[in-house]
Amino acid sequence: QTPDKTQILSQVTKIVLQIQYINFTNQVLTKIMLFVCVSGMNAAVRATVRVGLYTGAKVYFVHEGYQGLVDGGENIRPATWESVSMMLQLGGTVIGSARCKDFLKLGITNLCVIGGDGSLTGANAFRTEWSGLLHDLVRAGRITDEEAKKSSHLNIVGMVGSIDNDFCGTDMTIGTDSALHRIIEVVDAITTTAQSHQRTFILEVMGRHCGYLALVTALACGADWVFIPEMPPDEGWENHLCRRLQDQRARGSRLNVIIVAEGAMSRDGKPISSEQIKKLVTDRLGFDTRTTVLGHVQRGGTPSAFDRILGSRMGVEAVMALLEATPDTPACVVSLSGNQAVRLPLMECVQVTKDVTTAMAEGRFEDAIKLRGKSFENNWNTYKQLAHINPPDVKSNINVAIVNIGAPCAGMNAAVRSAVRMGIIQGHTMLAVHDGFDGLAHGQIEPITWTSVSGWTGKGGSMLGTKRSLPGKMLEEISMNIAKFNIHALVIVGGFEAYVGGLELVQARETYEEMCIPMVVIPATVSNNVPGSDFSIGADTALNTITSTCDRIKQSAAGTKRRVFIVETMGGYCGYLATMAGLAAGADAAYIFEEKFSIKDLEVNVEHLVEKMKTTVKRGLILRNENSNANYTTDFIFNLYSEEGKGIFDCRKNVLGHMQQGGTPTPFDRNFGTKMGAKSVLWLTEKLKECYRHGRIFANTPDSACVLGMRKRALTFQPLADLKGDTDLEHRIPKTQWWLKIRPIMKILAKYNIKLDTSEHADMEHVIKKRSPLGK
Repeated sequence: QTPDKTQILSQVTKIVLQIQYINFTNQVLTKIMLFVCVSGMNAAVRATVRVGLYTGAKVYFVHEGYQGLVDGGENIRPATWESVSMMLQLGGTVIGSARCKDFLKLGITNLCVIGGDGSLTGANAFRTEWSGLLHDLVRAGRITDEEAKKSSHLNIVGMVGSIDNDFCGTDMTIGTDSALHRIIEVVDAITTTAQSHQRTFILEVMGRHCGYLALVTALACGADWVFIPEMPPDEGWENHLCRRLQDQRARGSRLNVIIVAEGAMSRDGKPISSEQIKKLVTDRLGFDTRTTVLGHVQRGGTPSAFDRILGSRMGVEAVMALLEATPDTPACVVSLSGNQAVRLPLMECVQVTKDVTTAMAEGRFEDAIKLRGKSFENNWNTYKQLAHINPPDVKSNINVAIVNIGAPCAGMNAAVRSAVRMGIIQGHTMLAVHDGFDGLAHGQIEPITWTSVSGWTGKGGSMLGTKRSLPGKMLEEISMNIAKFNIHALVIVGGFEAYVGGLELVQARETYEEMCIPMVVIPATVSNNVPGSDFSIGADTALNTITSTCDRIKQSAAGTKRRVFIVETMGGYCGYLATMAGLAAGADAAYIFEEKFSIKDLEVNVEHLVEKMKTTVKRGLILRNENSNANYTTDFIFNLYSEEGKGIFDCRKNVLGHMQQGGTPTPFDRNFGTKMGAKSVLWLTEKLKECYRHGRIFANTPDSACVLGMRKRALTFQPLADLKGDTDLEHRIPKTQWWLKIRPIMKILAKYNIKLDTSEHADMEHVIKKRSPLGK
């Protein structure tokens, strides 16, 4: 219906006057926030408020979204440091949210906007119309020329909050990872029962226009089939689906899993529902079939560690972007590309997002997949490759061995499973090596099949068995077994020992010709200390364990008040877990080996907590990495804080221990492990072709033994030998670690008066030029 123009003008006028009032009464940069409920959003709110206050700005909450901006009055309130305390573990948004259709149509929003493409498009429209609105208000006598001049320009920076991950330009939107946690919890709970009863299980997840949640869920639980809007199944899919389910049962699988996005459709645009699929499977195959529609449970719950860190990083970047903006700067969104914070022109992202819809409507589904971005495309390609369960008729005569090294961690089994299945798809014979390098030396090697790894994706620990032993003292036995079992390539999944062990095997090539085979190391350790990769499989699961434990610890102080908790985390000499858990849980300090600290630093931290107890936030959280300092032990710090806090606060101590290595893997670790395992075998397959000479494999170049790692924006293969120079072998850490640069954020958010290094800020990039599939 056509809205009433008089009513709209009246509402627009009220909004402009509200913003004018705030700008006029505070001659400083002001940020107003509008929100749609998404888990992890409160981390972004907290970071934006605190960094805004840190820079000297006055920050305001607008309660109840757009409607609050229209109504004004009590809906617009100053945000204080304490008002965003204890927000990190809360789902949704604590300041409320409303979707006012009138204003969505008009595109009215404010300065720091968190929402989907509708909210962000509206923000840009409001910015574009700003000068015209001011002119109208001056002409109507509502404001003076002087007032209009003072607020002649409106800066807008957006953060994307959407569980569907449907905004092009960012790999992950705030809330997506938390939604995946809810979904995987349900999948794990239901599949246990389904396996007992030999069932087919159909799960419908959110995603009316974007299949990201469905696609990643399918990878994370090893689903047999996934239906997503971007890529409808080919005609005759009903026969293909039934064949695949039958094949899986014939292979001994007791469980079939089908994931359906709520917006799934056929090639002719007709919806494909979970009930329709259930009827097909029941009628054609007679399988016991169950459907579960998750609905809004995906939106709720405690935010994951990833979302808290993402929200915090994006909140800081949004404030920086606002401070650096000029009248000529286009409205931008701050987003994530790989592991990098980037700024992208808002309307370019909106345009590409619309192009996806256009491509789907026109039946250009391959284009739609590409337009979603590299992350989505990689997920789709990995799913397609692993879903192809018919091995080639002609075998490659290649034997690929896979081994786990070091301490066990969640996600190892996902990497092994995808490596095994990808190898079988390539025609290779896959060999399982049990109990690490010891097993390779003692001949604990056997073929591993497609069904052997069924259900491994969601299992913690190491199904192959793993040990910390290095190969140096067993090289002769290992070389003999490589020859005996005719091993042509080796996949090593593990932590720092896997990296060092790989180096030792490469160095042994000079003595043992059997070692001249392609090798790849996949980093998998809770410590996240393997050179050549920003992330290791297992670190995300450990981080969530620490974060959820810290939440409970902090909550226990809610009644008693005036309490400080000292928590010791794992990580060896690497402070990744302590730092990132500190950011995710809102710690007051995190002591790590990489950032030296003295008794004076401890004294400053105690004084900080003494001052904090005078505020309404009467609790403290201190994290300490296990090997941060040989003399300032956890007991020492606990005793120091207890002594200095007498009469002001009391202390409690927690050593988290091996619980950080256990548990079922998070969606991130399952997905990351699946992609790493598949990519490693594809790389080995190509490398084997290069190294095939005179009827045998011979690989002795540095680039034939690599670490597969996430570096900034991409998965890359780096020669083990090249990484040695960037390795502190004594302390088992890389010499350069990306996460050290975000440590100051944690301190600023804890209200320490330190300088924020802005020398490395995200430059504005473009996404339109990437639209090659449309031929533009």
